[in-house]
Formats: sequence, C-alpha cells, structure tokens
Amino acid sequence: MADEWSDSVSGLQASYTTTVREKDIADFVTLSGDDYEAHTDPELMATSSFGGIIAHGALLVGYMSAAGTKAIRLAREKGNECTPVALGYDRLRFVAPVFPGDEIKVSYAVKSVDTERRRSLADVEITNQSGTSIAVAEHVMKWLPK
Repeated sequence: MADEWSDSVSGLQASYTTTVREKDIADFVTLSGDDYEAHTDPELMATSSFGGIIAHGALLVGYMSAAGTKAIRLAREKGNECTPVALGYDRLRFVAPVFPGDEIKVSYAVKSVDTERRRSLADVEITNQSGTSIAVAEHVMKWLPK
C-alpha cells in the first residue's frame, strides 16, 4: 500500500534527554574547530551577561538529531522499512543559553506528512531542567523507499 510508510510516521513523538557537560562542549570545539571564547574561556565569560561558558548552537542541533533518530526507530517498530534522511531544520532559533551541567530534553513531534513528496515535518523543542525553552525548529525528513 502506498501510504503504509506514512502510517508509521504520522503523529510520531519521541524525546531525548541528556546532561550537557563541560567535556561535551570541549569535545565539540575539537570536532568542529569552533573555539569562540563563549565556549572556551570561563574567565572571560564569567564577566559576561551569561556568567560562564555556553554550549554551541550546532551542538544543540546534534541533540535534535538524536531525538529524530529515536523517532526513526519508533517508525521502524511500526514496520517502516524506509531509509529516512534529514533534509534540514527550518525556523531554527536558539532562544536561551545552555550551560555545562544543564539537563536538557529534546521533544520531537511529527505534525504533518506529505505522502506525495515522502516527507514529514516535525516540531522540535529543547527545554532545560527548569522547563525553559532553549531552542526550537521544524525538522524536514525525507523517507526514501527501500
């Protein structure tokens, strides 16, 4: 059936929770080459309005991807045999800082499915341990046939 794949994707909800450690930020500096002082200089950042180093926005996108992977695995549990690939994040905004030691939760919820284009659109939100919204985006996923 043509819509079989979409039945396993429609309404999917997944989440990913982690604690952002100073080591995670330092490792991301090494991996990405982004050694901006906001992420690497505790003394300088102690005098800023943030009061300390903050995580990279791109690291947060990685956590969004982890939640998307959990959604893919849920679709597979429902019998989906497609090869999903991320097409990108639209309306991506970083609305509050993430500090070492923050526990974050990424919520991923498919809000629509385009069966003709074989795409899903999901709302993604990251919140911290206080429930403060940290980042938001829409994730576009393409579901390629086997």
